[in-house]
Amino acid sequence: MEYTKLGNSDLTVSRICMGCMGFGDPHTGQHSWTIDEEHSREVLQQALELGINFFDTAIGYQNGTSEAYLGRALRDFAKREDVVVATKFPGRSPEEIAAGVTGQQHVENFLDRSLQHLGMDYVDLYIYHMWDYTTPLYEIMEGLSKAVKAGKARYVGISNCYAYQLAKANALAQRGGFPEFVSIQGHYNLIFREEEREMAKLCAEDNIAMTPYSSLAGGRLSKHPGESSKRLQEDSYAKFKYDATAQQDGVILQRVAQLAERRGVTMTEISLAWLLQKVTAPVVGATKPHHIQGAAKAVDLHLTPEETAYLEEPYVPHKLVGVMAQNTPLSAGAEQVWTVK
Repeated sequence: MEYTKLGNSDLTVSRICMGCMGFGDPHTGQHSWTIDEEHSREVLQQALELGINFFDTAIGYQNGTSEAYLGRALRDFAKREDVVVATKFPGRSPEEIAAGVTGQQHVENFLDRSLQHLGMDYVDLYIYHMWDYTTPLYEIMEGLSKAVKAGKARYVGISNCYAYQLAKANALAQRGGFPEFVSIQGHYNLIFREEEREMAKLCAEDNIAMTPYSSLAGGRLSKHPGESSKRLQEDSYAKFKYDATAQQDGVILQRVAQLAERRGVTMTEISLAWLLQKVTAPVVGATKPHHIQGAAKAVDLHLTPEETAYLEEPYVPHKLVGVMAQNTPLSAGAEQVWTVK
């Protein structure tokens, strides 16, 4: 395993981040394909044995049971100081807004709940999961600043935002004396490369770590044409993101399969080796030990410039899909409020 610094932080992270959305009680959340605690522990133990020290979860994954599974496993299998734990919080709910819960209170309340689930005193990285157009950004940034000052979070990151939003947020942090976002977790993989338009350039200039999710496109970049899996069959959100472009994406998937056969490796290794050229640490989900084994092998696979060009050449621009398409000022019914002071 290789390790690197996470952007402008002093966190040393493995080049593969273990994504924990696949862990959690399937009866308590929105995903039917997640695995129970016993099997989650097997995957997590395998990840640790492979040298992975970076783990990503969220309070929204299976109603907090993902956090709980991860916390208990890490207490049993690792020392707290040897792992980097990231979790995420959502925007304010309509009920919170109606009750007058401020952005600062919202951040504190959700972080305290996450720490309780994890059984930890702090998280290494606290991530703003989705841009909240109904809450003044100043309140969110102030809430995150208080969390860092209280020792409950070491650094802060952001997910599912536009490059201009990340740039303005960090500019506000500089003016207000708040911690800046050191990482961005966006939607980026070999068949969805829209982050290359602006986000990748901003991150390169400002040394912001890219830790993209959906790095294997919900399993599509790891399966040969015709192959299936429980997640491919049951993950309705991934189908929503990828089914509309399946034909054009299929050309790239064929090339991944061809190159994998030529190199004597798996499609997972090819797909992640490509992504590892572009980002700090892709978030890779796994529901079986061999899934994370394949991800770890990708770190040692280096593509030639010709192979990279072969994989990239068929790509055509994609429309925004998923939360980025849904979460806009228009859909939120409000204009963004940047500051309150």
